Amino acid sequence: MKKAFSLIELLVVIAIIGIMLAIGTISYLTAQKQVRDSRRKSDLMEIRQALETYRSENGVYPNADGANQPTGIVPNYITTLPTDPKTGTYFYSPNVPNHTYALCATLEIVPATPVTGCTTGNNYKVVNP
Repeated sequence: MKKAFSLIELLVVIAIIGIMLAIGTISYLTAQKQVRDSRRKSDLMEIRQALETYRSENGVYPNADGANQPTGIVPNYITTLPTDPKTGTYFYSPNVPNHTYALCATLEIVPATPVTGCTTGNNYKVVNP
């Protein structure tokens, strides 16, 4: 008798390898989303720090420009305004008379708690302390 693998054995091994590749790909994609979400949260904290420094020197938070970005904080309070790793923008909304604000982003892994006070699609918010 010849010693060889049967067709069934080969198909089982190929199926197992396919399943492992699928699981690995899903895990990798989820990890990428988590990294981008962590960067978004870190970016908002960096912008928040610049906004707080601006307020401590000016008494109010800065206005927003037409693209809903804070004005007057670059380059004195932050070197460059961070951008979302995927969409490129965050949402800044000062509340009249500029004593509070909301910074919003869209996380890829949606949090369980819904967010209010942001534009449609944003699901993560940072407000003044």
